[in-house]
Amino acid sequence: MSGSGRWADLAPRIGSAIVMVTIGILAVWAGADVFHIFVAAVCGAMIWELLRMLNGQSGPLVIAIACTAALSLILAIHLPSVYGLPVLAVPVLLGVVTLRQHRLVCGAFMGLVLLAGLEMAIVRDDFGLVWIIWLIVIVIVSDVAGYFAGRTLGGPKFWPKVSPKKTWSGTVAGWLGAAVVGLVFAMLQDTSLLLVPYSVLVAFAAQMGDIAESAVKRMVGVKDSSTLIPGHGGFLDRFDGMLGASFFVLVIAGLCGLPPGAV
Repeated sequence: MSGSGRWADLAPRIGSAIVMVTIGILAVWAGADVFHIFVAAVCGAMIWELLRMLNGQSGPLVIAIACTAALSLILAIHLPSVYGLPVLAVPVLLGVVTLRQHRLVCGAFMGLVLLAGLEMAIVRDDFGLVWIIWLIVIVIVSDVAGYFAGRTLGGPKFWPKVSPKKTWSGTVAGWLGAAVVGLVFAMLQDTSLLLVPYSVLVAFAAQMGDIAESAVKRMVGVKDSSTLIPGHGGFLDRFDGMLGASFFVLVIAGLCGLPPGAV
């Protein structure tokens, strides 16, 4: 591959990233309902893309389920978990019964999207601005480090049958980037250095989110989840890492707190 071909998608990726980062920063900074609506809108878009891929086409019903999922997420954010989780189950069930195939994948991935969105709201609301920034920065840094290391160094593929572009060099670079982020936040917040390996695990979970989305795309034979974001494909293509990272934090934070060791 020539140098120009290797970096052919860099310009649109940077342009789209600037727009997304700007909107994301404003939403994260505002917090409260502004952030809730932002997260719900992104999750709704991802669910629309998922159903569209699995169904083979879009339509009013797919759009309606995606909108229902976004509204259910906003409602669940404001409810105790004992009520919020059943609310999130409603759009998942609607999505599953709508499809004639891939129902298990649909249910699992829709659940992942909604739980990840719920966790992002919880981190921002309950743990504060610093820790949602920590989570987002880990995903961004590990992705950017993996992108440039993978394109520059190349080498053996991490999981070629599922994600043919992902290399071990990019994967390890992502871990190293996450470790640096964890160390910086541990020093700035005067927390346990357990945050460093914890951050690496979050990065690994983000990479697994990427792998999971790649597996779905290969299963249905599409390159991108949509074309909504120039240079990035769709929202699932861009935020798949955040899904894995947020779900991991949701599961682990109850055991070791956020930051780790807080409980």
